[in-house]
Amino acid sequence: MRKTSYVVSFFAVLLTLVLNLFSLRRPDWLVVTTELFNMKEIEHYGLTQYCDLKIMTVPGMPNGSDIRYTDYNCRPFPARVADACEKENHYFCIVWTTAGFFSELAAGFAALSCLALVFGVTTHSRRRRIWRAVAALVAIHALLLIATFAIVTDTYVNNLLPIFQNARPGVAYVLGTVAWVLAVLVTFGVVVTGMAASRGHRWAAGNRAYEPIQG
Repeated sequence: MRKTSYVVSFFAVLLTLVLNLFSLRRPDWLVVTTELFNMKEIEHYGLTQYCDLKIMTVPGMPNGSDIRYTDYNCRPFPARVADACEKENHYFCIVWTTAGFFSELAAGFAALSCLALVFGVTTHSRRRRIWRAVAALVAIHALLLIATFAIVTDTYVNNLLPIFQNARPGVAYVLGTVAWVLAVLVTFGVVVTGMAASRGHRWAAGNRAYEPIQG
């Protein structure tokens, strides 16, 4: 493969890694909003933490304005006691924790993919061979991201946690979706370019196209 192809692939994989890390750390894969009288509560459910925002508005002040009180707290999620992981929500906690584990594992494979791309770009001879390893690493990265997305989506659609019947996808959900779609495209691009380079196509192999060894 051309050095340019490796450089483009490196930045594409790096982008998926960044998107994955943001979606992993953000507490808003699913968001539940509840309004009651002067109180508004927004619950954020992330892969590793839960954040609760309470907003209370006190109207009718002498100057005609309203006073707003806010309370924002976060904690690890799911928690064994707070989320009843040892009782009725046992299955949900296992599934949700697995989604978080897959996301972390995906980040690891993305990092390995970046290292392989850096290693492969160093010499022409290595670029001839290492694209297969890069394609495999990126493919595993993509599959793990898809698994994370599928688990969260299934949990959301089937309301494994009763409160999720009022939930909507948040920013982290969107970032996770973009990450796995991009990872699939990168995998496809690496495979197509690598195969074309192996066959000697100059657009993929460059000026020093791969030549079969003559006996």
